[in-house]
Formats: sequence, C-alpha cells, structure tokens
Amino acid sequence: MRIALINENSQAAKNSLIEATLKKVVEPMGHTVDNYGMYAADDAAQLTYVQCGLLASILLTSGAADYVVTGCGTGEGAMLACNSFPGVICGHLVDPSDGYMFAQINDGNCVALPFAKDFGWGAELKLEMIFQQLFGFGHGNGYPKERVVPEQRNKKILDGVKALTYRPLIDILKDLDADFVRAAIAGEHFAQLFYPNCRDEEIAAFLKQLG
Repeated sequence: MRIALINENSQAAKNSLIEATLKKVVEPMGHTVDNYGMYAADDAAQLTYVQCGLLASILLTSGAADYVVTGCGTGEGAMLACNSFPGVICGHLVDPSDGYMFAQINDGNCVALPFAKDFGWGAELKLEMIFQQLFGFGHGNGYPKERVVPEQRNKKILDGVKALTYRPLIDILKDLDADFVRAAIAGEHFAQLFYPNCRDEEIAAFLKQLG
C-alpha cells in the first residue's frame, strides 16, 4: 500500500514527527510512505486544510496513493474538506480504537487526526498506537464479528451512493479557481512523488498544464 502524508499549514512543524512515526509502524508491514508536506511552517508552498482535501482526492482518485493520512488542529476541518471531494472516505481518529474500528467497520481510504488538540506529552506514542490499529489488521473485516455482514453490505451501499452524488474529479478541477488548485500541488516534492505513480493520464495532463 502506498500511503500519502499531507500536513496543512497550522500543524506543518510536526510533519517530521508524524512522518517518522508513520514510517516506523507501516514500513515493516511492507507499506510505502510518500510525504507530500507541508514539511515546515515556513514552506514556500502553504496548504490550507481545504487544499489538503483536494490533494487527497487527487492522489486517491488518480491512483497515485492508496491511502492518505492528514489532519489539522482538531482534525475536524481536514475530515470535512476531504469528504467534500470525490474518491475519498475520510474518518476522524482521536484514539487507537478509532483507528481499528474505522479500518474494520468503515473501510475508508483517508484519515484526519488532531495534531494540536490533546497533542502533548507522549503524542508520538499515541500516534504510533493509532497507526498500528489502523494499518495492522487489514481492512473491512467488520467489528464485532456478529456485525460483519451488515457492515460490509453498508460499505457497498455507501460506495454506490458516493458514485452517484459526486462529479468526476477532472470536471471539478476544471471548475475550481486555477490558483487554488495550483497551490494545492505546489509542494516541493509533488511532481517527483505524484507523476510516476499517477494512473490517470487526464488528471496528470491537466495538472501539468497548470504550470
């Protein structure tokens, strides 16, 4: 699994801590982490949490990433932004049990975490446990065991509903303000991470022509 990490501007200073913790947990599982930044608070490319949502959708819809880890101060804004775009099922995780149940019950492809609220002493240990529960036991297996069948059925229903209620991402990209989109993909390492892994030629071509 290729997991993308995205940080918005208010919590960008914690990017290296989050990346190190994520890699510590998931790389031994065989997963790859692509860090799309922001890498520091003073990065030239500044991302709002709304742009994190757009970037998550670009990565997931195009196949450049299989999963996205993002967040903001509370995690709420990033979660709402991610779920505003197609191709994203984003959960809000506060503790390790959230990680396990979101993976098993909701089987999403994106998580938003609070990187300021209750993020104090031992925060990296809490993150480590969340990532272990999120990525360490598979996805979509259901919980508890007597709820497996209806939960898997409901996930298929949700996927079908989202396929009908969201426009294609390429149409949204064309309608959004070009500067807003350009800023969302302006990260220092976006091009080297995204284009080799992108599986949607139309999205790739559109983003390239933005310059």
